[in-house]
Amino acid sequence: MAKLLIIGASRGIGLEATRQALAAGHAVRAFARSAAAIPLVHPQLEKRSADALDGAAVEAALEGVDAVIQVLGISPAAMFRPVTLFSAATRVLVAAMQARGVRRLIAVTGFGAGECAAAIHPLQRLPFRLVFGHAYDDKGEQERLIGASRLDWTIARPGVLTGGAATGRYQVLVEPAKWHNGIIS
Repeated sequence: MAKLLIIGASRGIGLEATRQALAAGHAVRAFARSAAAIPLVHPQLEKRSADALDGAAVEAALEGVDAVIQVLGISPAAMFRPVTLFSAATRVLVAAMQARGVRRLIAVTGFGAGECAAAIHPLQRLPFRLVFGHAYDDKGEQERLIGASRLDWTIARPGVLTGGAATGRYQVLVEPAKWHNGIIS
């Protein structure tokens, strides 16, 4: 059993990661601005309400954890103005993890971030840039910061996410020549 810190645990992927980690027998420290509202109760769940940009809060949340899952999100309205949350929170997190000696980081960004931006189909590039450009530019910087760190890291870039039930069928595409967008629950 590992103790996981999940940053961004209140909704979406973070909430689902929290559910799955608890079901697998792990202890979870769920970190989010609205952690108190997380609709889960479990003896191995600790909810910690704090901001991912607060270095002292992030460093304190790392106490006793084995690994971190960083799953940050922004509101749809925030996508149409400059975005810095992903890179700023990652700067805070990487420094805190290195200071605390926590080495394992899994970060969820998205298909179209970082080096996989070139894999977006040419007909999708303009609409993608118009809607997601600000956020994905910052996710690219987030990935650069993680890659430059001394952490043991994994970056996951899911395609289009749905709220459907897990099917258990998915592909992990490691080779850049095979990268493409897709749909996953």
